[in-house]
Amino acid sequence: MCAAREGRCGRRQRALLCCVFVAAWEAARGQLRYSVPEELPKGSFVGDVAKDLALELAALGVRGARVVSPGRTQYFALHASSGHLVTAERIDREQLCRLLEKCVLRCELIVEGEMKVYAIEVEITDINDNSPTFKKVELEEKMSEMTSTGARFPLPEAQDPDVGVNSLQSYALSGDEHFSLSVQAGADGEKRPELVLAKALDREEAAFHELLLRASDGGDPARTGTARIRVAVLDANDNAPAFSQAVYTVRVPEDVPVGSTLLTVTATDPDDGTNGEVKYTLRKMTKNASTVFKLDADTGEIRVLRSLDFEECNSYELELQAKVSISVTDVNDNAPEISVRSALSEISEDAAPGTVVALLHVQDRDSGANGEVRCSLGEGVPFRLERALDDYYSVVTARELDRERASEYNVTVRAADGGSPALRSGAVLALRVLDVNDNAPVFAEARYSARLPENNAEGALVLTVRAWDADWGQNARVRYRLREGRLRGAPLSSYVSVQAETGALYALRSFDYEEVREVELWVRAEDGGAPPLSSNVSVRLLIADENDNAPQVLYPPAAPGPGWAGVELAPRSAEPGALVAKVVAVDADAGQNAWLSYELAKATEPGLFRVGLHSGEVRTARSPLARDAARHSLVVVVKDRGRPALSATATLTVVLAESVAELLSELGSAAAPAEPAGSLTRWLVLAVAAVSCLFLAFLLLLLALRLRRCQLRCAGGSCCDTAATAAAPDFLLPSSPLAPGFDSPSHRFCPLHSSSVLSLVVD
Repeated sequence: MCAAREGRCGRRQRALLCCVFVAAWEAARGQLRYSVPEELPKGSFVGDVAKDLALELAALGVRGARVVSPGRTQYFALHASSGHLVTAERIDREQLCRLLEKCVLRCELIVEGEMKVYAIEVEITDINDNSPTFKKVELEEKMSEMTSTGARFPLPEAQDPDVGVNSLQSYALSGDEHFSLSVQAGADGEKRPELVLAKALDREEAAFHELLLRASDGGDPARTGTARIRVAVLDANDNAPAFSQAVYTVRVPEDVPVGSTLLTVTATDPDDGTNGEVKYTLRKMTKNASTVFKLDADTGEIRVLRSLDFEECNSYELELQAKVSISVTDVNDNAPEISVRSALSEISEDAAPGTVVALLHVQDRDSGANGEVRCSLGEGVPFRLERALDDYYSVVTARELDRERASEYNVTVRAADGGSPALRSGAVLALRVLDVNDNAPVFAEARYSARLPENNAEGALVLTVRAWDADWGQNARVRYRLREGRLRGAPLSSYVSVQAETGALYALRSFDYEEVREVELWVRAEDGGAPPLSSNVSVRLLIADENDNAPQVLYPPAAPGPGWAGVELAPRSAEPGALVAKVVAVDADAGQNAWLSYELAKATEPGLFRVGLHSGEVRTARSPLARDAARHSLVVVVKDRGRPALSATATLTVVLAESVAELLSELGSAAAPAEPAGSLTRWLVLAVAAVSCLFLAFLLLLLALRLRRCQLRCAGGSCCDTAATAAAPDFLLPSSPLAPGFDSPSHRFCPLHSSSVLSLVVD
């Protein structure tokens, strides 16, 4: 037993070593192939997928690599930590690949993050884990004692589900010299044992013969199976039953109803009586076939016990004395199956064309044209199908996506087979498009303008700018700000501000139309993307005039007191309508607030003069009369047209005179009795006298300083009359006109006495 275990372990090691070389060769072709023996425990090593495909171990877990097998049972799994392909279940080759010489299991490695699929084939090699077995271990053969020597009788075959050398290899017979064993090779390579009569039978000598049939396989160690054969010797029965044909062949569709008769085998026996009665029995039938068909022992009819499935098994063989071959033909009874192996639920709108969004596995269990599948996508979607492997399709982007046009897609994948009529199936892929900051904010208007009355309150709302962004989420969040600028030497932001969230524009100070009539500024809208996108819009702010300025009279000028300002001459001989004067006024406002009107509010002689309503011209309304006073005072009111109206007054003095001399005489007589004018004259005289006195005092002080300096010099002995005379100021000499009383030549003095002279002068 220990030797047997060592032999099995050696074979498994050799198989695993061979698997490594095969995998390395196939990886270069983009496909992996491994080979492992059957019956390995769960978790056994199959192959190093990560190494063979040059995949990094760290990326396998992050990218979501997994192994998918067709069907419900997953026979393999991937260890993400090691990158090894291991068995997920105990694998029985005979159960999976019955009647197949080569057993290959297919699976796919799907790397979710890269949307790639790799095909993996694992060959399951056979081990000698099954012994040859007979359907019946106790057999009974009936022979007539008249049977001639050399007659051959087919024996039931043993079944061994193993393959190759582990399958059935030989038969051996023991137990009686009357019989020998002959093994015939069938057309399909099967060994068919036959019982050969080697010595004539004699019922009186022995009515029964006990034989042992042994079947052996070629395993190491070999396994055997036995069947006991009991041969009953009968009285003479000259003829054996004969079938009407050696081989029966029938083709039936897989959808044949249960209970249907597929065919009837017929055998005849020319003997009489009970020797001519024929009973039908099956000599050889697989276990699977025994659950599908039933042979009627009396009639030879073969009926269907359960539904046939071409995809499960497409042919059966039964053996009576004749061979029955039943072939199942395919019917288009399976619709294509679409399996989504991997799919994205979200994709960025800037994904490059050709980006894989889904991996689909499409198969049809039918065969031939019934199993040929055509796949297509619904119309109007920016995706296309590409074949990845034999049964795999990739759904890839056909062009650039635009979330602003379509934020999500329901992509319908359709599959149809080639049957008649064709069967169809479909699958829907739901895909959401993620936003990319590819749209700058767009203002609702190309240019904004607003009117703001002057003298507005600080913080007054001017207008609101609006911008929208076609993107989504943070990329669509718009914030507003002013673009830097200056107005009248000050920053623009000191005049107006914009609310970042709402775009509301506020005035930060009170505007004066007479200073600022128009403000041009730019508002920038910026989204919250990274990097952010922005756009600018021009805003024109017009300051509307308010009537806040009264008219200003330029002529006649306003006098600080009664005087000669605004005096006009009107000849007494003037005709009606003669121009006397013109009142000139302006208004700093604009529009109708600056439209001025003139009217005569007060006159010394009503009716003598009139004022033009819009021109401000003062004209005579009639000719002056002799009784009219010579001097007239006119008060003209200047009004604007604002609401409420503001006004100013102008005072004109009109003198009726024929000449300028008469005008001056009239004005002089009018000014003489005026006390304020006389007082002003007196003050002017006093001011001139004060200035003269100050100047004289300054000169006397300067003279005193010079005389003091000369006195100090004489005290030192350096003074003489000549020197003193030369040093004395000219106005103190007898010839000086400023020295009254000293005009006589005898009046000469020495500077030493200048101090007494100075005292005299001062006194």
